[in-house]
Amino acid sequence: MSTTTLYTTEAFSTGDRRNGHVRTPDSVLDADLTVPKEMGGPGGEKTNPEQLFAAGYAACLHNGLRMIATGQKTLVTGSTVTAEVGLLAIEDGRFTLAVALTAHLPGLDQSVADQLMQATHRVCPYSNSTRGNIDISLTATV
Repeated sequence: MSTTTLYTTEAFSTGDRRNGHVRTPDSVLDADLTVPKEMGGPGGEKTNPEQLFAAGYAACLHNGLRMIATGQKTLVTGSTVTAEVGLLAIEDGRFTLAVALTAHLPGLDQSVADQLMQATHRVCPYSNSTRGNIDISLTATV
């Protein structure tokens, strides 16, 4: 399989475990991290790696969905994509993720919405990178 790099970025993480800071070189992303309340941490006004992953996956899938719809000459307006990311404990102190992706596609027939979601999942970089590694569920609503 031949590949071409289209874009590369980086981010820096500093601090103590999950209580730290992440920043990109251009400081567009510049955020404090903390352990969520649900995991015994303080939560609050700080983010965490799972939220950052969810935001990236939702944005990537939504962009792909709009691109696929345009290519199929399907008018999509008012669409949203939600990525729910779960952090799961597995054996031997290891962890994994699970993702539930929901696309809301108002005004489309359910069969068209389902087809768009499946087609987008086949081309989305996040989906291709995680396929076979984590559980992902797909739902399209109209």
